[in-house]
Amino acid sequence: MVVTYAVLVAAYLLSQFFRAFLAVIAPELARDIGLDPADLGLVSGAFFAAFALAQVPIGMAFDRIGPRVTVSVLMLAAVAGSALFGFAARPWHPVAGMALIGIGCAPVFMGALFVIGRTAGAARFATLSSAIVGVGSLGNIFAATPFAATVAAIGWRHAMLSVAVLTFVGAAAVALLLRDPPAGAAKATGNPFAMGEVLRIRELWPMIPLALTSYPILAAVRGLWIGPYFAEVHGLGPLDRGNAVMVMGFAMILGSFVYGPLDRLFGTRKWVVAAGSAVTVAALALLALNPQVGVVGATIAFAVIGGFGMTYGVVMAHARAFLPEHVLGRGLSLMNACMIGGAGLLQPVSGALVGHFAAAGAAPAATFAILFGGFAVALTAALAVYLFARDARPARD
Repeated sequence: MVVTYAVLVAAYLLSQFFRAFLAVIAPELARDIGLDPADLGLVSGAFFAAFALAQVPIGMAFDRIGPRVTVSVLMLAAVAGSALFGFAARPWHPVAGMALIGIGCAPVFMGALFVIGRTAGAARFATLSSAIVGVGSLGNIFAATPFAATVAAIGWRHAMLSVAVLTFVGAAAVALLLRDPPAGAAKATGNPFAMGEVLRIRELWPMIPLALTSYPILAAVRGLWIGPYFAEVHGLGPLDRGNAVMVMGFAMILGSFVYGPLDRLFGTRKWVVAAGSAVTVAALALLALNPQVGVVGATIAFAVIGGFGMTYGVVMAHARAFLPEHVLGRGLSLMNACMIGGAGLLQPVSGALVGHFAAAGAAPAATFAILFGGFAVALTAALAVYLFARDARPARD
């Protein structure tokens, strides 16, 4: 299983890269293809919308045929999407390319969670899943300064074609090296396309609003708006933007590793997530109230959002605690679909919001103040619902 974990982590590096690279090249992409802020929101949102729509059938495939075939075959869509993105000439080309990339990345993290759920048990689920998120989030770092330097050297088109080649290598590695975990004690029964059994688990319901907002807001900030914010409010060029983005990326990695053992350390998953979300709200509120806080202050605020907002692994572990083995793939995929689907909805909506105020002549600082304020309000509302969730107290092994 060590080789299987390693291959999945390597593939997840690519998935994290694809979630984040657009923030670095968004101004140049908009200029070359003729995109406005609403278009950029559609491009970014296409990844998450396609990713989310693929989650339920992927969970069914995991329960029936396992992750090796599912992950390796679908990753070829990301290869095609990267190539299409590199050759983009019309506004719909990057949208279609990002949708293909989203489909290709959709099974990667879920494959890792499925393997962990079948081989490591519930007690260590948060630790191992957060560790994979942490290591895989190095893809965020590659999508910052290293990618910005590559784009500066060879252009964003050639950079994306190079990524297509790397993605093909990753798909081949999964096909050749990944091993499916042993089947669970209880196999899937009945209609494999039925989600009713999962939806009847009421413990999941208060978690869904947070799933629809917590990671989606983080993805929108890191994957799209941090770059334009530093370009338009502070006038930073590509490399300086990449450096600022990289700070947030490192904070996300650190947050993933720190969150991993906290549920067992404190004996609670609910309150670990709630505390981190509250700090994230505070940082978003700071940017909303003072969008011209300065480059250093804004970078720190984004780092806080990245570090404290990385509750992804613990939220998934909280949900996993209430999932029977025979619907593990479908249950985890449903929660992941909420998180990624929320991002797919939020990014076009946020793009339309930014585009509206830009067209109305609002100053960039005022526009981003409204954007970050909206994020803070949405996360606060979701957190209020999440407080009614039943806690899951893991063993302190």
